[in-house]
Amino acid sequence: MIIRSARFVKSSITLKQCPASSKPEFGFIGRSNVGKSSLINLLTGWSKLAKTSGQPGKTRTINHFLINDSWYLVDLPGYGYSKVPVGMRDRWIKATREYILKRENLVILFVLIDSRHKPQKPDMEFMEFLGMNTIPFARVFTKTDKLKPADLNRSVLNYDEVMLQKWESLPDTFFSSTVKKLGKTEILDYIEKSINNLSNKE
Repeated sequence: MIIRSARFVKSSITLKQCPASSKPEFGFIGRSNVGKSSLINLLTGWSKLAKTSGQPGKTRTINHFLINDSWYLVDLPGYGYSKVPVGMRDRWIKATREYILKRENLVILFVLIDSRHKPQKPDMEFMEFLGMNTIPFARVFTKTDKLKPADLNRSVLNYDEVMLQKWESLPDTFFSSTVKKLGKTEILDYIEKSINNLSNKE
């Protein structure tokens, strides 16, 4: 897929405030500071489309970006630990949960995982939540440039082993590095294939 246009449309605090559900949507979510905004900018080719920050918890709303005037890329608030008031964090969780469970045109959710760490409880619990609610999702291991190939392979295998204790099969998996520009083609091709599958069903 070639990205010809990408523009910010709207930030929403609740599901009701989101744009009309007339186009396919692909959500991106992960623990705070996992590199979500940087990946979005890499995918779209617009370096400042999504705001990046060294401060965890920067994304506080459901952000819609219209891509090629045909589908939405949705930047969702991160989960896990953030230096924000508990009440505010609870509102993010409620809004994000409602979006994930009730957004009819959400095609797939990309769950970003920091490849440098051992399986983290927030990641495992969140993916289990998606599985229990039959929400289609794919894993994206980020910051892969920080690891040697053997260490990256070991990290992913650790996640696989933990997940296979409860899962019958593993979700589709991608690897990204905004430093080395890795993962862009694979993820965009996956999105394009998903959109084509939707069109064929119609």
